[in-house]
Amino acid sequence: MTYKSASGPGHLLETAVAVHSAIFIIGVSWAFGGNADWVRTPVSVWGSVGMMLTLLLVADKGARRRIIAGTLTWAIPVMALSLLVGVSCLTHGLKSVAFGQESFLMPLRIDWWIPSAARPDVALRSLWLFDGFFFSSLNIALAVGRRGVIRIVLGIIVANALVLSVFGTIQKLVGSTGIYFGAVKSPQDYFFASFVYDNHWGAFMIIMVGTCIGLVLRYARGSGNEGFFHGPAFAGVVAVSLMAISIPLSGSRACTLQLALLLVIAIINGVPQISRALRLSGASPAAAKAAMILTCIVVGCGIWFVAGSVIQSRAVKTRDQVAAMWAQRGIGSRSILYHDTWRMARARPIYGWGMGSFPTIFFFYNTQESKIDRIPVVYHDAHSDWLQSVAEIGFAGTALIGCSVLLPARAIRRKKVTPIPYFIFTGLALVSAYAWVEFPFGNAAVVLAWWLCFFCAVQYLRLSAPPETPVPA
Repeated sequence: MTYKSASGPGHLLETAVAVHSAIFIIGVSWAFGGNADWVRTPVSVWGSVGMMLTLLLVADKGARRRIIAGTLTWAIPVMALSLLVGVSCLTHGLKSVAFGQESFLMPLRIDWWIPSAARPDVALRSLWLFDGFFFSSLNIALAVGRRGVIRIVLGIIVANALVLSVFGTIQKLVGSTGIYFGAVKSPQDYFFASFVYDNHWGAFMIIMVGTCIGLVLRYARGSGNEGFFHGPAFAGVVAVSLMAISIPLSGSRACTLQLALLLVIAIINGVPQISRALRLSGASPAAAKAAMILTCIVVGCGIWFVAGSVIQSRAVKTRDQVAAMWAQRGIGSRSILYHDTWRMARARPIYGWGMGSFPTIFFFYNTQESKIDRIPVVYHDAHSDWLQSVAEIGFAGTALIGCSVLLPARAIRRKKVTPIPYFIFTGLALVSAYAWVEFPFGNAAVVLAWWLCFFCAVQYLRLSAPPETPVPA
C-alpha cells in the first residue's frame, strides 16, 4: 500500500512520524537508556507527541484513507490495558498505618475481581511512558507507506547504535570509572556507553545488530545488482563488527551467547547471498569463500583482542557460579527471588498489584536476608520480566500485551519474510526469550527499540506484498 502522490499532507505526516521516532530512540538511548529518574518525564512528554500524531492520523480524513485495513485494531489491546490500569488506580492497594511517630504501608484485602493499584501515581506514570512508546511505534504502521522510509528510519537508529558502541568502547578502553568518561557515577560496575547496566546494553545491541544484519543482506547485491562493494553492505559489515565487539566488552555474558547465536544464524542465511554479491563484484567462487572466511577470522580476532580480558574474567565468574549452584543443587538466590515473586503474583493473579508496583509490594513477600547483618535484600526488579508482569498487571494485563503483539503478527503470517524483517524478528525473539530470566524490558531504550523495530518489520512486510484494501474514509 503506497501513497498516491509524492507530496501533500500524507507525506508530511509520514515524515513527521519518521522524524519523531528517530529522535525518540536517539534521545532515550543517550539519556542513560531512559533509566535515570529525571529523564522519565521528558521522555514521557515526547511520547505524548507520538500519541498526538496517532490522534491526528486517525482524525485526518486523507490520512485515514491511506491506513491499511485492520491496522487501527492493533491498538485495542493497549487501549484496554490503559483502561484497566486507569480503573485500578481508583482502588488503592495499600493503606498508611501510624505507629507512634512513624507511618507504615500495609496491603489491603481486596476482592479478586476488583482491579487495584498499590501506588496509583506510579502506575499512571508507568502507563504514560508505555503508551508513549507503543503509539509512537504504531505510527510507523499507520503513516509510513514506503519501504524506503522504513529503511531510512532503521538506518538512522543503527547508525546511532554504532556511534554509541564506538563511544562506549573508547570509554571502556580508557578505564572510565563512570558514564560520559566519569562525569556521571554509575550505580553498576558493568555500565557501558550511556547505559547503566551491561545486560540492558546487551539486549539493546542484540536488536540493533539484528537490524543491521538485515540491512546488510538487503543491500548485499549493491545498487543496481552491481556487486557487494557498490552499495552500503560493506559499511554495514563493519558496523555489525563494531557493535558486536561492544557486547562482550560490556561484560554481558547472556547477551554474548545471544550474539553468537545471532551471528551463526546470519552466517547460515547470509553466506549464499554475500557469495553471489561478491561474484557480481568480479570475485571468483573460491575468492569469495576465502574473503568471507578471512572476514570471520578478522572479526573474531578483533573481538578477542579488544574484549578478551573481559571475556576471560566473566568466564571465570560464570564457572564459579556454576560450581556454587552445583554444590547447592539449585540456582541459589535467584530461585528464591522467583519463588517469592510468584507468591506475590498468586495473591492477585487476575489484575496484579498495579503497574510499577513491584519495588513497593515485593518487600512484603521477600524472604531473603543478608547473611552478615540479617538486613533484608532489596530487589527493584524480579529479574524475570514475564514473571514481574504477572505480579504487577496480572494475567489479564499480560495477556493484553501479548495480544498487542499477536494481532500484528497475525496480519503477516502468510507473508514471505525478507532479510530485514527476518533478522529484526530474530533479534526481538532473542530478547523476549531472555526476558524470562532477566529484565531487559526494565530499560526504557530496550522497550522503545523493541516496539519500534517490531512495527517497522511488520509494516515492511506488508508493503512488500500486493496492496491491501485501505480503510474507507
